[in-house]
Amino acid sequence: MRIAIVGLGGVGGYLCAYLSQGSSEVVGFARGNHLKAIQTSGIKVIDNKTVFLQKIDARELSEADGYFDIVLFCVKSYDLIDSYKQIKNYCDKDTTLISFSNGVDNGDKLREATNSQVLDGAIYILSHIKEAGVVHKQGDVFATIFEQNTRLEEVFGEVGLRCKNPLDIKTAIWKKYIFISAFATLTSYFDESINSVYENHYDEAKESLQEIAKVAKSLGIDIDEEIEKSLNIAKNLPKDASTSMHLDFTNHKKVELESLCGYVLKEAKQHHIQTPQMS
Repeated sequence: MRIAIVGLGGVGGYLCAYLSQGSSEVVGFARGNHLKAIQTSGIKVIDNKTVFLQKIDARELSEADGYFDIVLFCVKSYDLIDSYKQIKNYCDKDTTLISFSNGVDNGDKLREATNSQVLDGAIYILSHIKEAGVVHKQGDVFATIFEQNTRLEEVFGEVGLRCKNPLDIKTAIWKKYIFISAFATLTSYFDESINSVYENHYDEAKESLQEIAKVAKSLGIDIDEEIEKSLNIAKNLPKDASTSMHLDFTNHKKVELESLCGYVLKEAKQHHIQTPQMS
């Protein structure tokens, strides 16, 4: 089995470090100083109290070669299709593609661009690049979710990474999205951590979650129970844990505002739903 992991940030770097310990051939793709550091010393993972250094095959995406059985896209949502275009020549109809980018329509975007097998999926993790070559995962939360697929289940299971195959994958993806959409928006707006938003802006957080749930319901997806669950998650996260969009705003990087906030507003407008908090 040959696996490509496109993007070695908080998500992709974490996955690549673990999957490289298995029997599959894993190639990770990154760029800039982060890539150079990984090529020189390997990727360092800080996973709560566990710290380890893993040597991996890391390259520029332009250096892709051969054939890939599985491609995991762990890039920002705005880079998804461009990344696929750069690696598509090394895939065919039997290649399995899955995006762990933020958003609820990444699978649909890939299906429009490819004849490869596309799985819908998402990942629960709080992880970011601490410095070049170093990925820091915070808290105990970790799970990948995707449509049932024996190859992927074996790959993740071999190295002890938790995966789940919900019967209703669309609803499962929205269950993650409601949390990350609301708290990415609020942490960025208030320039505070997730827990701080819960502590200091509880009403705004709850109202934002309610608005997203209304949008989901207009699309036939009931995630009302996730409102309180999301608040409880925020309450119990490490005090300094934040969202990737907030970190990108802080570091003056391009942000996923369109997929995490703009998508909600677009669907709300189309279905005549008022969203004063998310707006």
